[in-house]
Amino acid sequence: MKRIALFPGSFDPFTAGHLNILKRALTMFDSVVVAVGVNQDKRGFYDNDTRVEIIKQAVKGLEGVSVIKYDGLTIDVCRELGIKHVVRGVRNMLDFETERSIADANRRLAPEIETIIIPTAQEFAHISSSAVRDILRHHGDTSLFVPEGVKLPPYDE
Repeated sequence: MKRIALFPGSFDPFTAGHLNILKRALTMFDSVVVAVGVNQDKRGFYDNDTRVEIIKQAVKGLEGVSVIKYDGLTIDVCRELGIKHVVRGVRNMLDFETERSIADANRRLAPEIETIIIPTAQEFAHISSSAVRDILRHHGDTSLFVPEGVKLPPYDE
């Protein structure tokens, strides 16, 4: 039986830290579905189609990765796709507390789906999508913060 995980997020944009978590998840699962979702608490910087294209650039050449977009509950996507594991990355304790709360809620709604929380490697812990967006807004160089080969579209005011 193939072990598949869902790696959901807004990925606005996908960073080197996200790629680190994805690659580490691939050591535990046969395949990982990166699921670009809508976060109602965040105003989107890039539209979902652009986010999907950025991720496809980042994962080019990686075996076992697919990219989808979705709207709705993560557990519903898991059930639709027959996925039993959700992968989430954390950079610090604040992220961990947030992700643990989400995992607890998901477990109550869908006890058959387990969340795996992976701490990011230390060299990526300072990278956030928010920081990358701020650099983009000020026309700075994001190359140290996004996966190699990824070209982020410029920020249009």
